[in-house]
Amino acid sequence: MRTFAFVFSLIAICIAGSAHGQAIVLKDGNRVFSSEFSIQDGKIVRTIQIGENKATSILDKKNIDSLEWPYPAELTESSDLLAKGKTDEAIAVLKKGRDFFENFEGIEGNWYVDIYFAYIEALNQGGKFDDVVKALPALRALKLTDAQKMRLRIIQLDIERQTTSDYVSIIAEAQGILKETDDSAIGASLWAIIADVYSRKKEWEKALLAYLRIPVFYGTQMQRVPEAELNAAKTLIKMKRYEDANTFLARIIESYPGSPIADTATKEKAAIAGMKNVAEDEAAAAGKSDEATPKEGEPASTTDSKPKA
Repeated sequence: MRTFAFVFSLIAICIAGSAHGQAIVLKDGNRVFSSEFSIQDGKIVRTIQIGENKATSILDKKNIDSLEWPYPAELTESSDLLAKGKTDEAIAVLKKGRDFFENFEGIEGNWYVDIYFAYIEALNQGGKFDDVVKALPALRALKLTDAQKMRLRIIQLDIERQTTSDYVSIIAEAQGILKETDDSAIGASLWAIIADVYSRKKEWEKALLAYLRIPVFYGTQMQRVPEAELNAAKTLIKMKRYEDANTFLARIIESYPGSPIADTATKEKAAIAGMKNVAEDEAAAAGKSDEATPKEGEPASTTDSKPKA
């Protein structure tokens, strides 16, 4: 019986600790726990229970010394959503966290920079490049760690990938950064950029191998894996390896149910249903044939029919 009572007490202590793990620490040493305040119109509103009645007051930031706040749930939840291919949902979660911690910007123990940085990275991963470009000046103005400065270089390189055709320089810079770090998050991001560049150059085999490096060598970066796998499948389709792509797409649909990535994979799978792999030489010939076919509105190419001297 004593053992049960002891265990019950420990559980109660843990619950109490978790309930009061998030708090504002005032300069007088008192704590205002997360259950005792809310954010309303950009103001920190404190609620005090007085008997059966409640009283509210505005908490002046000047009276706040620091935050006691464990690793934010927004960072964990958004990472999990990205790993499931739910990028838009992850962005929404991070935006909510950013809006909350923005009210404590400049206060010790605040997670604003980490949340905001993760938010920009999620926007970038979701292809919302206009939003990323607009946010870059504010991001650069923040006090970043060395690791975050490195990740900022990746974001800037990714923007360049969208706005320039100097693919040689982009790949060279990406490979240069890879030599500077063994950070798996950075490595996965860089290989996604390299793979996309090869895809834009229609170097399908190089693109495929680059995309596959992410799940094979950077599998711990689960937020990058779904998109890499989908792009690898799309590359297989470009290579006319339809049966291989079909197998890949089926696994993606099963692995990320209910996600936009699974929806896209379903459409891609339906489009190639029943199609067989095309031999490499036939695929190459088909590619040349496609290039030789004039586009709508363009004149047909002519060849000199005169016999050679």
